Amino acid sequence: MARIPYVDPETISDPEIRGYLERARLEGTPRPESQAVRAHVPNVIRAFSQAWDLTFRNGVVDHKLKELCRVYVSKSIDCEY
Repeated sequence: MARIPYVDPETISDPEIRGYLERARLEGTPRPESQAVRAHVPNVIRAFSQAWDLTFRNGVVDHKLKELCRVYVSKSIDCEY
């Protein structure tokens, strides 16, 4: 199985992208490892991070309900995360 290497944050010069990586490192979500893969393509990490912020950090649904939904999806697909 092919593996995509993580981007070293020190090699990123764009402060916006570095910010997305740092926030993931500090908060644990989205997963820092996944963000380090997305960072290979700046438009990908940018689009994902903006959508994540709109969906999970903001919005009208209570955060506790969002967490319950994530647990439900994880359990329904046998994800061990």
